[in-house]
Amino acid sequence: MAFDIAIIRTMKKKLFTLFLLLACGVANAADEFKTKAKSAFLIDYDSGAEIVAKNADTLMPPSSMIKLMTLAVLFDELKAGNITMDTRFPVGENADYNRPEWYPASKICLVAGQTISVRDLILGLIVLSGGDASVVVAEKLAGNEAAFTQLMEKKARSIGMNQSTFGNASGLPNPNNLMTSRELATLAVHLIGDYPELYPMFATKRFEFKEHKTDWCREWGRTHTVNYNKLLFIMPGADGLKTGHTNGGGYGMVASAKIGGRRLVGVINGFNGKGHDALAGEMKKLMNHGFSTTVGKVFFRPGDIVTKVPVWYGKTDYVDATVTQPFAVTLGKEKGLKGVRVLARFNEPVAAPVAVGDNIGELIAEQDGKIIARAPLVANERVKKIQFIRRIIKNIRVIFGI
Repeated sequence: MAFDIAIIRTMKKKLFTLFLLLACGVANAADEFKTKAKSAFLIDYDSGAEIVAKNADTLMPPSSMIKLMTLAVLFDELKAGNITMDTRFPVGENADYNRPEWYPASKICLVAGQTISVRDLILGLIVLSGGDASVVVAEKLAGNEAAFTQLMEKKARSIGMNQSTFGNASGLPNPNNLMTSRELATLAVHLIGDYPELYPMFATKRFEFKEHKTDWCREWGRTHTVNYNKLLFIMPGADGLKTGHTNGGGYGMVASAKIGGRRLVGVINGFNGKGHDALAGEMKKLMNHGFSTTVGKVFFRPGDIVTKVPVWYGKTDYVDATVTQPFAVTLGKEKGLKGVRVLARFNEPVAAPVAVGDNIGELIAEQDGKIIARAPLVANERVKKIQFIRRIIKNIRVIFGI
């Protein structure tokens, strides 16, 4: 064993150039985006690079954008197989449309005693911004809304949202409903990436609930079918996520758009324009700014083979290296990708045994000698260690050069 360790310690670090890119850009990524919104944040989905950041870390009321966290908790139940789209949840008194808090609020228009499918709850939350739907979800999954906010906070912390706090599941005014634009973007990235089979529901433009129980609700439902997210109607490539509005918090939106294979995620909050149409127009300006002033490049995605790393004492001589997240860069169009190179750095060789996911090196992107992105290289396959006798034979061959 001591000999094995000595061999490892004498390894030399190798640096391999994988790419040298020469490209020209046409715009300046530093162009400042002007908005009257109190907060604005825009990132490249693949690289995570910030394109616009105005008061991105200021805690503000999220209004109905908080329902994205309600949905995330519900999506986890679906992903775990605890419920299905056809599972029906009971509607309690707190979600009944006759309660005064629901008179001015967005809702599906539910009646205590009825049941509703998970599928309709999701669409009701996304399209109609149903506050009553959020209460139904909270009471079914946690017993009551107060207990559900603890699940929301636990979920938030698990995905790196360390500032957000929650007072309810609907976004109705509550002093504990506070989120930053940066953390709303973190939540959006999570919803897009971790629930690929569910995320397309955010692009639903219209939803008509078919199970209203009163004439008043049937009339309400007839006139409330269109998604509050008007960006879906005015910007090609827009496919989510959620708007919000309260008198105190103003208008807000978490949005995503994918154009030419490139996705941006944007957040606006504290916007005092005239309605959801004006909000959508402001978000479109933010998105267009990002697409027009920056360029993005994805070099590798999880599962792509970046390089082969030699293995010492392995049953195979090499292990395939990959990444756990897309390895990408976002740069201003003025300079673009000119002078960018990607390098894989690792100890040669790595010592067996190697497990899938083991960190075996590092991937670096440089532009003009400055590091602009880095990520761990991990093993894409398992490599077992050869038996003791074979290790002795291998050592003898190394010593005598045979």
